[in-house]
Amino acid sequence: MTTKELLYVEDALGHEQYFQTKCTETASQIQDAELKACIEQMAQKHQQIFQSFYGLL
Repeated sequence: MTTKELLYVEDALGHEQYFQTKCTETASQIQDAELKACIEQMAQKHQQIFQSFYGLL
């Protein structure tokens, strides 16, 4: 991988960690069970994306 590609992956990893953290924080504050489950699924999806990007390294 080129330096530019590695920087892209690094940025993507940071973004996915941020999104996962925000989804987890938001889900912990929501009372509606259906909405909470949806946001928890989003957090899991961002974790999967993070793992995929991390696997490139």
